[in-house]
Amino acid sequence: MNLKILTKRSTPTRGRPGGFTLIELLLVLVILGVLAAIVVPKFAGRTEQARKTAAQSQISAFGTVLDAFEVDNGYYPKGKNGLQDLVSQPRDAQKWNGPYIKEVPLDPWEHEYIYECPGKNNPTSYDVMSMGPDGRVGGDDDITNSTKTRR
Repeated sequence: MNLKILTKRSTPTRGRPGGFTLIELLLVLVILGVLAAIVVPKFAGRTEQARKTAAQSQISAFGTVLDAFEVDNGYYPKGKNGLQDLVSQPRDAQKWNGPYIKEVPLDPWEHEYIYECPGKNNPTSYDVMSMGPDGRVGGDDDITNSTKTRR
């Protein structure tokens, strides 16, 4: 009896070489693009909201130091450049006890804050305003120390 041992013939298999195909890479890029389109606008809105909150906080801080100036001198700084009176002593402030702040900061959009005394919205005190993202007076994006809307 002649027994043949059957063995499986080993043939070289054509396996895929390691790595990704162009289609797979494009698919991953499309998925990443869709995710970015969803996520980025949500973070962008948060950045703008953070800037608005920072401007509101700074305006509130101005209120505190302006009140301290008023307690010491009996009046609020006058004119449009009155915030500079918080940094350096004006000539007519005999009881000035400052500096009340080190420097007058810019708003989060790199614009100067607008200060008026007497104020148009607060005629017995002052108005402080950031022009907001558009950098122009007026509109819905202005941030003020008043609840009234400016022109």
